[in-house]
Amino acid sequence: MTVQPFATNGIYRDDAGIAQYENQPESLVAMLRATVEQWPEQEAIAEVDGEHLSYRQLWDRAARVAGGLRDNGIRPGDRVGVLLDNGADWVLGFLGSVLAGGVPVPVNTRFAAPEIEYVLTDSAVSHALRPGAPLPDGAPYAYDGAVSADLAAIFYTSGTTGRPKGAMTTHGNFLSTVENTRRLVGIADGEGPRLRNLVSVPLFHVTACNSQLIPQLAIGGSTIVLPKFAVQTFLRAMVDERVTSITNTPAIYYLAFRQENFGDFDLSGINRVAYGGAPVAPALVEQIAKHFPNARLANGFGLTETSSISTYLPHEWALEHPESVGFAAPVVDLALDSPDDAGVGELLIRGPNVVAGYWNKPDATAATFVDGWLRTGDLARIDEQGLVSIADRAKDMINRGGENVYCVEVENALAGAPGIGESAVVGVPDSMMGEKVGAVVVPVAGTGFDEAAVLAYLRDRLADFKVPQYFSVRSEPLPRNPGGKILKDRLRSEPFKPASRG
Repeated sequence: MTVQPFATNGIYRDDAGIAQYENQPESLVAMLRATVEQWPEQEAIAEVDGEHLSYRQLWDRAARVAGGLRDNGIRPGDRVGVLLDNGADWVLGFLGSVLAGGVPVPVNTRFAAPEIEYVLTDSAVSHALRPGAPLPDGAPYAYDGAVSADLAAIFYTSGTTGRPKGAMTTHGNFLSTVENTRRLVGIADGEGPRLRNLVSVPLFHVTACNSQLIPQLAIGGSTIVLPKFAVQTFLRAMVDERVTSITNTPAIYYLAFRQENFGDFDLSGINRVAYGGAPVAPALVEQIAKHFPNARLANGFGLTETSSISTYLPHEWALEHPESVGFAAPVVDLALDSPDDAGVGELLIRGPNVVAGYWNKPDATAATFVDGWLRTGDLARIDEQGLVSIADRAKDMINRGGENVYCVEVENALAGAPGIGESAVVGVPDSMMGEKVGAVVVPVAGTGFDEAAVLAYLRDRLADFKVPQYFSVRSEPLPRNPGGKILKDRLRSEPFKPASRG
C-alpha cells in the first residue's frame, strides 16, 4: 500500500495534469517583500565571521544592488552572472539581480576557466558580479512585473556528460520548492523565525540556494552562510551561531565525526539533520542519529532540473530504510520507464518544480523533457509503499554477461565494508562476459586494504555476480568534478587487479 507521509491539502491539477499548490506568491520578489513586511527586524543572513543582516537590511541592500544593475543597463530578462564566493554578498547579488528583473546565473566557481567562460558566453550575461569588485549600488529598485512562469534564474549542470547545460528555473519552480520544503521538513506555521539553517555547501548549487536559502527567506528564518568549508569552522559555527538545522553530503558527516575534538562541541541544539547527494552507509546513519540525539534525520534526492528536492525520506523511515531516498513530494509524480525484471527502470519526474528546459539547447530539451516528464537518466526502484531507491545512472550500469549490475547498489554495500573510506564501481572490460565489476577503493586513513574482509562482507550482502571481481586501491581521494561528482571516466583507466577467489 502506498504511503503518503506529507500534507496534501491545497493541491489541484492544472489543465496539463501537473499538480500545483494553491495560493502561491506570484514571484520571488512578492515572496521576499511579504517576509520583510512581517519580520523586518528578524535576522535573515549571518555570514560566519562576517556581517549579519536583518530582513529590512537585506531588502534595502539588495534593492540598491538592483538599482545599480539598472544603472548598468540590466532590464527584465537580462542575465546577470554571479561568480561570488559563499557569503552575504552572494545573497545580495542573487537577490539584487532578481529585484532588478534580471535573471541571475550562479556560476560554479570550481569550474575551470574555460568552463566559466562557456557558461557566461552560453547564457549571454549582460553583467557579471565578480570577486573583489564592489556590488553595483544605485537608487533602490524592485521590479514587480514578474509572474510565476517567468524565468527567474539559470543553474548550470556540472557537465559530467559533456558541456554544462543551463536549467531554466522559473519563479514558479522556486516557489513550488519552497512549499515542498515546508511540507517535507515539517515546518509549522510561525516556526520560521526560530529556525537557523547552516549553509555549508556552495550557494551556486540548487541544494543550497533552492531548498535551503530561498525557503528560509520565505518563512522568516535565519540562513547562516559558511564562506569556505573547513571542518573545524563547520563544527564551531553550529555552536556559535546557535544552528538548528544542517544539510550536507554523507562524506562531510564522516569527516566531522572523525575529528579528535568532535566531542567538545555541544550539538544538542540541532533538531534537523539532512543528507543526500551520494550513497549513505547504514552505519553512518546510525552515527548521525547518535551524534545528533535531538535531531530528526532525513535523506533527500533531487536534480538541478527539478529545482532541487523531489523525494524525501522522513525521520520515521531513516534508520529502517537508509538505502532509500524517500517518498515523492506532494506535487511530484514519479514513474519508471521500461522497468526490468528486478523492477528497475529510468526514473521519470513530473511536477511544478521541473524546470522549463535547457537554455539555448533545444535538442537536449526535447530529449530530456518529454510529454511533461523529466527523463532523469537515473535508474530506480519504487516499492509498494512508494519508497524510491536509486540504483544507478543509466550510463554507468554494468552489463555482466546479460546480468545488470547497478553500480550504486555495490557502492552502497562498499560504504559499510571494513576499512573503506570511499569507493566507486565501474565496468572492467572482459572478453567473455563483456564487462565485470571493478571497484576503486580508498581505505580509511591509517589503515590498509583488507581484501579478504571486504569480500567476506560483500558476499553476505550481494549476489555473487555483483561482488567486485577487480579492485584498484588508491591512496589519494577519488577524482571529482567541480560539482563534487566522481569522474568515473578517469577511474576506468585505473590499474585493476583480479580479486581473490577464496
